[in-house]
Amino acid sequence: MPRTVSTFSIVARDSETGDLGVAVASKFLAVGAVVPWLRAGVGAVATQAHANVAYGPDGLAMLDAGLTAQETLDRLVAADSERDLRQAGIVDAHGNAATWTGSGCSDWAGGLTGDGFCCQGNILTGPEVVDALAEGYATAGGSPAGGSSAAGAFANRLLTALDAGQAAGGDSRGQQAAAIAIVRAGGGYGGGNDRWIDLRVDDHPTPLTELRRLVTLHRVYFDIDNAELLPLDDERLASVAEHLRRLDVLSGATTDRAAVIGALARWAGRENLEERLRDDDQIDSVVVEMLKSAADQRDRA
Repeated sequence: MPRTVSTFSIVARDSETGDLGVAVASKFLAVGAVVPWLRAGVGAVATQAHANVAYGPDGLAMLDAGLTAQETLDRLVAADSERDLRQAGIVDAHGNAATWTGSGCSDWAGGLTGDGFCCQGNILTGPEVVDALAEGYATAGGSPAGGSSAAGAFANRLLTALDAGQAAGGDSRGQQAAAIAIVRAGGGYGGGNDRWIDLRVDDHPTPLTELRRLVTLHRVYFDIDNAELLPLDDERLASVAEHLRRLDVLSGATTDRAAVIGALARWAGRENLEERLRDDDQIDSVVVEMLKSAADQRDRA
């Protein structure tokens, strides 16, 4: 019999964007490799306790065929001879939510559904953990860590739910791992898949703190928000050129626009910031901030 994935999780659909997400925390190594299953425009599944990982692909196939979250969960559970040991949560592309906790799951175990989300957990300190997950998600907004975009606000709501669950007691065995996954059509790198956010902390003393740090980095590298654009006028171009010279990426006193932009592209590519570069005489404020920070750090070294 597999180890119990002692876990608390939230599965949700963002009503503003249609993005689907799963966030999970556990005293279980690499919990993000087991629990979350998602497909943009289809649905999201969390499978845990004595997790049946087939609930992921099978559940998504049922949702893709038009079944609701509850119909999908009912079919998965009915076909599973070890259903009493399983726990799962499903949200479909319309925001319908369903959760299941088998009678054989280790105490405390249970779940609840809300408007566009479900929360569930097992081997918890008590029912207050699931209640806190729901309350944290329902009351959270955007934050600098999540980013100012709608997708960033959704990520923050999921992270806030996990933080609230942990503050209420969390996994009764302690902390080890956490993960967050959010999907949207064409949301992956270069638009090649739907994995907008797919971040895991596999083994860490404070996995939720580390997971939020990773989400902040994701915002820096990939969450392109037009509200953060600045005009690349002559004054700002000169400032960018000076930072690049301090980093030995640009030589001489040139402020030739093509030369400065070429040097900026070389630096940004080295720092994995190429997704934030523009070709319309604007510059992303995050690029400006990181360029200045890198130059300042170089001067202090």
